[in-house]
Amino acid sequence: MNQCFGCSTCKSADKPLEAFIRSLPLETSHHRVEGQSVKCGFGLQGVCCRLCSNGPCRVTPKAPKGICGATADVIVSRNFLRAVAAGSGCYIHIVENTALNLKNTALAGGAIKGEKALDRLCGLFGITAADKYDKALAVAEMVLADLYKPEYEKMALVNKLAYAPRRANWEKLGILPGGANAEIVKGVVKCSTNLNSDPVDMLLTCLKLGISTGLYGLTLTNLLNDVMLGEPEIRLAPVGLGVIDPDYINIMITGHQHSCFSYLQDRLTDPEVTAKAAAVGAKGFRLVGCTCVGQDLQLRGAHYEEVFVGHAGNNYTSEAVLATGAIDAVLSEFNCTLPGIEPICDMLNIKQICLDDVAKKSNAEYMPFVFESRASDSDRIIDAVIASYIARRGEVALNLQPEHGNSDTLTGVSEVSLKDFLGGSWKPLIDLIVSGDIKGVAGVVGCSNLTFGGHDVLTVELTKELIKRDIIVLSAGCSSGGLENCGLMSPEAAELAGPKLRAICEKLGIPPVLNFGPCLAIGRLEIVATELAAEIGIDLPQMPLVLSAPQWLEEQALADGAFGLALGLPLHLGEAPFITGSKLVVDVLTEKMKSLTGGQVIVDPDASSAADKLEGIILEKRAALGL
Repeated sequence: MNQCFGCSTCKSADKPLEAFIRSLPLETSHHRVEGQSVKCGFGLQGVCCRLCSNGPCRVTPKAPKGICGATADVIVSRNFLRAVAAGSGCYIHIVENTALNLKNTALAGGAIKGEKALDRLCGLFGITAADKYDKALAVAEMVLADLYKPEYEKMALVNKLAYAPRRANWEKLGILPGGANAEIVKGVVKCSTNLNSDPVDMLLTCLKLGISTGLYGLTLTNLLNDVMLGEPEIRLAPVGLGVIDPDYINIMITGHQHSCFSYLQDRLTDPEVTAKAAAVGAKGFRLVGCTCVGQDLQLRGAHYEEVFVGHAGNNYTSEAVLATGAIDAVLSEFNCTLPGIEPICDMLNIKQICLDDVAKKSNAEYMPFVFESRASDSDRIIDAVIASYIARRGEVALNLQPEHGNSDTLTGVSEVSLKDFLGGSWKPLIDLIVSGDIKGVAGVVGCSNLTFGGHDVLTVELTKELIKRDIIVLSAGCSSGGLENCGLMSPEAAELAGPKLRAICEKLGIPPVLNFGPCLAIGRLEIVATELAAEIGIDLPQMPLVLSAPQWLEEQALADGAFGLALGLPLHLGEAPFITGSKLVVDVLTEKMKSLTGGQVIVDPDASSAADKLEGIILEKRAALGL
């Protein structure tokens, strides 16, 4: 591979990765950015409506209404609600499958690796069973019962999961959600043709969907996985393309549903299976982390050191991972599995296997995850991967990047492991915030995209600006993949922080950016924030805490954002969602939201000025608290 496909690629904060992708003799998403650089102005503003055959209608100053009479405010809020509902649907699909897997694990007497996590959930839910399987079954059934309630029946676990001052705010606004699945249906119905035309009502519905998304799709998915898969443990771990070892049969994993292949990952270490690998000349099997499920496996990597080799990169690193030539199969079960990997897999003869048809690729073999047949299905997958290894190794050139990434990224951070690290109490962190040694906390979360300056560019630049201001950063999502590959989650990154934060990091041996793992772990950040607020005795909007999704990508990110706004937090975005065609929607999200929930949207594509704004908000909140 010494002749590049096309040397024009988008920029990346990860310069070695950028150079590698530029040299490739195959097309990636990084190459296609330039060809898609001309954007539809109507789409960017959210003022294109294609819901009925009278359209598509495009609202302009000269034609301020669609044929049906819908204004820009209606069209924009309707499109925004439709996107949030779709994003919420993705997360609720994940927590539903996770709860079903826990239920089936309990019924089958399967592995419960996080008994302490199970006990904490039982305490929260008021479950008093003695047997661990009875406990797990009761937890799973309570979650599923809530998900399946009708829209008009409020979800019972919201009262147990939500911070009391927030719950009171939501009740006042009338946005306590009913059954999560039914709320998604209701949201989609509202934004259909010639139905709801009240923009404010639709935006409040977005907040309602954000609550069920956050408390269930994010928070509960993590806690249920902790029960089945084991809790995160803080440790140093390798990241980047350098984790790939060609002496093994390598399986790249993509998606968000870790519990769907937990049996397989354990099976890969069985002596009879490793003997199969040895028989074809390999040292064994390795799972190579990619996208959020790779982050989740990295988060729990202390439990899977025999099979998990490390996290290679985020969604827009996946094509480069495959281009190394050392990946023998891709195992996918959700997004962010790019369609662009399909021709690369064909070119490099890489086997694709999909476990959930919501993520089915056109040239992937569909092997649905069925709990009852997981043993035989796992063996079928193993045999298919071995066959792929035999067919391609020696026939496909290797293009390894052993120097990419680093070996000392701090991972395994969770609301539990971080508190334990601090001595079992949040008081040390609160004391540092009160003293001003840590000015405030910023959650830099969400996706990676190839705009907003390039691959991970704004995310990395903003994070550097924040830590330089003595603001500690907590990260979750594909943003974490970029930050860790660029070294910001290694202890050595302390030298990039402001003097006070640097001193703390060097004393504790930690980086100024803490890796909470996948985008699902935004729910973990919410737990940290609410526990800190509760210990101080204030509501979340009073905390010196800000959020940023600098390079948000998709509808799931919009549902995450709706949760952040419902929590009452300032939310920075590198670019606005497709809402700028409506002055009303922009005003509600950026200004009026402050009086509704305490939250607000801040849009700024410049890292330095965005950091100034976020620091300013933190300083205002500190002053209001007398700090």
